[in-house]
Amino acid sequence: MLNLKMLGRHSFIWLNILFLAFPLYLAIVASTHDMRAMTSFPLPHYFGKDLFLNLKTLWYYGIGGSLDGSCATLLWNSFRMAFVIAVGKICLAFFTAFSLVYFAFPYKKLIFSTILVTLMLPIEVRLVPTFEVVLGLHGLNTLWALTMPLMVSASGIILFRDHFKQLPKNLVDAAKLDGAGPFRFLIDIALPLSKAPIGSLFVILFIYGWNQYLWPMVLITSPKATTMVVGMRYLSATTDIMPEWNLIMCMALIALIPPCLLLFAMEKSFERGLR
Repeated sequence: MLNLKMLGRHSFIWLNILFLAFPLYLAIVASTHDMRAMTSFPLPHYFGKDLFLNLKTLWYYGIGGSLDGSCATLLWNSFRMAFVIAVGKICLAFFTAFSLVYFAFPYKKLIFSTILVTLMLPIEVRLVPTFEVVLGLHGLNTLWALTMPLMVSASGIILFRDHFKQLPKNLVDAAKLDGAGPFRFLIDIALPLSKAPIGSLFVILFIYGWNQYLWPMVLITSPKATTMVVGMRYLSATTDIMPEWNLIMCMALIALIPPCLLLFAMEKSFERGLR
């Protein structure tokens, strides 16, 4: 009876894995064929021989038929945007949470409640006024305009606030007895003890920044400043006949590589931060 239950659970898990992996398999297959195979019926379910040709086409010519829209440029733009967003969110959230926990000032609870309210105001809600501000500051196609509106993170503040509240109060008392000020306590005690949540939050926020679509699509007008996610949308609209799905799927696979590498590289830190 126990073996039947285990068999049923494992079968259910493997069915879910196959269900989730099948679209990825189709994307890999599509990226190995040329356009002629992708317009035939039925669609191929086996690997082709054009993977390196598709990679070369994307790497050198990409979405704009020039080096400005090459996949290498798009990867660099996406990496810069995701890295700056992740680092900016972590720094702002870390210092804000530190101030809310270890400093006494008026209306502290009201300020924290206001921060919680911002969870209901994502970039989609404030898209139009934010775009008007950026446009007035001549920020189209610039890195600071892509990243600054996305840097404030209420969820990051909540995470670090809960983390600081779990630290023993004896550490604060010991630091005061040793004559350490707030900055010394922050650098020597709070920061080293926060490596695990910083690591896990960096992975989450990097992937969040990497997958940004709506804000970059509104703000970017030049292929030279386009990101990978937005580039796939432009690539699907470069022809009046039919999108080159082999190149689009190949580009999607390339876009998966940096977040996956980061997750594998920081797997242990990511797991420690979630405990």
